[in-house]
Amino acid sequence: MTQQIRRVLVRSFEDIVIERVPAPVAQDDELLVRTTVVGVCGSDTHAAAGHHPFIDLPYRPGHEAVGVVVATGRGVGDFAPGDRVIVEPNLYCGRCPQCRSGRYNICQELKVFGCQTPGALADLFTIPARRVHRVPDGMTDLQAVLVEPLATPVHAVAKAGDLTGRTVAVLGAGPIGLLTVVAARHAGAARIAVTELLESKRARALRLGADVALPAGAPDLVDRAHEALGGPVDVVFDCVARGQSMAQATDMVAKGGHIVVVGVGAAGTTPVRLDLVQDREIRIEGTLMYTAEDYRTAMSLIASGAVDTAELVTATFPLEDAAMAFSASLDLEQVKVLVTADGAVGVDGR
Repeated sequence: MTQQIRRVLVRSFEDIVIERVPAPVAQDDELLVRTTVVGVCGSDTHAAAGHHPFIDLPYRPGHEAVGVVVATGRGVGDFAPGDRVIVEPNLYCGRCPQCRSGRYNICQELKVFGCQTPGALADLFTIPARRVHRVPDGMTDLQAVLVEPLATPVHAVAKAGDLTGRTVAVLGAGPIGLLTVVAARHAGAARIAVTELLESKRARALRLGADVALPAGAPDLVDRAHEALGGPVDVVFDCVARGQSMAQATDMVAKGGHIVVVGVGAAGTTPVRLDLVQDREIRIEGTLMYTAEDYRTAMSLIASGAVDTAELVTATFPLEDAAMAFSASLDLEQVKVLVTADGAVGVDGR
């Protein structure tokens, strides 16, 4: 009798199913974890639509994950059954120059748990013990599942350097844009402007700490941003990463300023005004994922109460309704959609 678990398989947006597979077993250096809650990321919806440049279909999602250790392999240190853990999903080689310098988030052989490998949208999953963090005492699962999405803006803000007293524009008020507001405010930004098409998300941005929220489609957007921030912007975080947003960022940023590309761009080419980049000494920098230090900062921020889960978590679905969770994530009024699992496992699929 083989123990079976449920696991989500995504072949396309129209073909998201629950498969029954043998329960995994923790190998050396691995933890066997019972899933409690998983976030649906913009990367997940892009992948399901066939638009993500680095995730191939079919795939088995779940990289924003919180769970409880149920068994351990050998060599996992002091992890033990019952420990609550948060997944840090970047699976790195540890050998390449980037890994050796501590920048394992851009490992030459990087794979992402739940993107290039089976993820946590399942009753149980295994993961190397080095790729999880303990959930801090007193932190709820709903708070813990926001650590991974917050770590990305924390890393992006760190790439921009010291923000103390500087002006910031955040383009896009999806989950990453909203959390970039939180991270930039924590880093000392003097004034923050957010651009967003939806009025409801502009209102959320203001409640989460932005000083002004502007309609992204306004023809005079750049002028309005300059007026709101007292002139050209010191740092622009592009959380949209499309041709229009990059053009806005380039026009918005100050001479000698910094554009940080946070959103996942579409495959192919994006026009950039190189004449302005050269003439104004604009620095354009990409940012990918995070490291353990960013996770620690994100956990500290959440523990401090700086992140209002009620503003970010807008829908929750059980595992068997994962397809509905993916569909809900396409609703632009949603912010963070979660999937919960009760860890129920049967025998021979029952």
